[in-house]
Amino acid sequence: MKTHQNRCLLYNQGLMPYVDAHAWQRSLLTERINDPSLDDVLILLEHPPVYTLGQGASAEFLKFEIDKSKYDVHRVERGGEVTYHCPGQLVGYPILNLQRYRKDLHWYLRQLEEVLIRVLAIYGLQGERIPAFTGVWLQGRKIAAIGIKVSRWITMHGFALNVCPDMTGFERIVPCGISDKPVGSLVEWIPGITCQEVRSDVASSFAEVFGVELVEL
Repeated sequence: MKTHQNRCLLYNQGLMPYVDAHAWQRSLLTERINDPSLDDVLILLEHPPVYTLGQGASAEFLKFEIDKSKYDVHRVERGGEVTYHCPGQLVGYPILNLQRYRKDLHWYLRQLEEVLIRVLAIYGLQGERIPAFTGVWLQGRKIAAIGIKVSRWITMHGFALNVCPDMTGFERIVPCGISDKPVGSLVEWIPGITCQEVRSDVASSFAEVFGVELVEL
């Protein structure tokens, strides 16, 4: 049994533009590539409305033309297809050195799913995995999306949990490229729930699953 727990710095942020959060993640990643002894980080925040496409994502999953759109759209280096972020969706960006855990990306993706499944369990809800896909489902609706990028075993990007977002933004895309499975949000099951109350549950479940000691900054 490991007695020593890795420290993980927790940044509880409010609403942050996607480009700012992305630049911040990249700088944290670069610092840790240069000095792998630095503490791991978990950033929790919300984004103003924005669409992001993974590295190999297909623009055909957007129901609007990228170059003529009034929407904020970014293609970034994570895996996965198009996704949508907006207020009411809690986004988590773990910057973890997987050499401290397990050098296995499938394991890491399953751990992120496990964090969110445990969060749902706190509310008496049973989150599910669908073997062919990454993410978490609740009664057949996709409640959480996951997309990561790993460089020299250090992670960036992460997960997005739909707590109480305005769901209309999802109507302009085929979320994660999956056309036959609808997206859902926690508020459908728990009226009145907010990102604020879910944050502490996400943080504690994350600490549990990864066996880290969270240090809030």
